[in-house]
Amino acid sequence: MKREHPVLKARNLSIGYPNQIIAEHINFDIYKGELTAVIGINGSGKSTLLKTVSGDLPKRSGEIILENQPLQSLSSREIAEKISIVLSNPVISQNLTVYEIVALGRQPYTNWLGLLSDKDKAVVSQALQLIEIEDLVDKRSDELSDGQLQKVFIARAIAQNTELILLDEPTNHLDLYHKAFVFKMLKKLTEETNKTIVFATHELNLALQLCDQLILIQDKKVIAGSPQELISNKKLQHIFPPDLIRFNEETKTFQII
Repeated sequence: MKREHPVLKARNLSIGYPNQIIAEHINFDIYKGELTAVIGINGSGKSTLLKTVSGDLPKRSGEIILENQPLQSLSSREIAEKISIVLSNPVISQNLTVYEIVALGRQPYTNWLGLLSDKDKAVVSQALQLIEIEDLVDKRSDELSDGQLQKVFIARAIAQNTELILLDEPTNHLDLYHKAFVFKMLKKLTEETNKTIVFATHELNLALQLCDQLILIQDKKVIAGSPQELISNKKLQHIFPPDLIRFNEETKTFQII
């Protein structure tokens, strides 16, 4: 399948904090309608990369190009109309209902009173249907399971109606079945809506099976490519110390030894 134009580009990007560079010389393209996983060990910089390309964290150097415009040239509102982000363990009021949480995704478009137009309501309803949580609309957030709550936050990102959706560890605290369910749901969303989804994850075996592209952060460097490209180039062999976990090229899985 021919790739469409890149939604997001990183060129010679360095990420980190005033006194610490987390990764540098980063170059990759994120394509429309694809599912991309950011992988690496704890502390490698997955969350830092997502926060940087979303504009939440200043880049240290280099360029981030969002839909052919430098990210730093865009206002916060313009970025919110192009990128939605779901952080790990987001803080939300327990008194809010599912409908109210998902409707928060319309904030970049509502008036100063936050009133929903008919168009806003239609977008919220569509997001609820896509994630199949219409039956939860009246439940409060503290009445939901972890898996249900994660689906609600993804629905909120969809209601924001952006080209690009970023998620930080969307399968945190979920059992294996619900991890697989979320991965399949994200893949389905890219196929049915042509939206672009990038997410950080530790679930490497699932990412290898379902993602169009992987962005590997290791030793302050970033390597991007399809799962098969990273396998063929043997870039997955040394993510973990070899005394406990190895990558099996035949089965395309990480295994305990």
